[in-house]
Amino acid sequence: MNTTDGTDGTAEDLALVAAARRVAEEYARPDLHTVAAAARTGDGGIVTAVNVYHFTGGPCAELVVIGAAAGQGAYELTAMVAVRSRDMAVIPPCGRCRQVLIDYFPGIEVLVQPEGRRLTRLPVAELLPAAFSRSAPEQS
Repeated sequence: MNTTDGTDGTAEDLALVAAARRVAEEYARPDLHTVAAAARTGDGGIVTAVNVYHFTGGPCAELVVIGAAAGQGAYELTAMVAVRSRDMAVIPPCGRCRQVLIDYFPGIEVLVQPEGRRLTRLPVAELLPAAFSRSAPEQS
């Protein structure tokens, strides 16, 4: 099991990881790929959610947490982390989630922890350096 021991994360970062892990542990279904996400709101609160896995498709935990935050009146998110239930490892967002985060929260920071390395907070733009932009001039 991946733990937060020995990481360089701040107390706020570690609290975000712990919140996501709590939800992953409580909701995890062994027969499904379960991912939990936690996001820090502009006022310092934490919102959590899980992915909605189904064979027909479904939203990732990062997208569900955006909706959960909006449902609670939190329209500014400053940081986010995702954790998979299988081993409680911090995982990076998929490409679709990276694009959505850039579109909705271009200044958000994402917690990542590459295998064997320290917990790191990165601007989402660093995770998707050539992101699509609707405002970019069209190219032929």
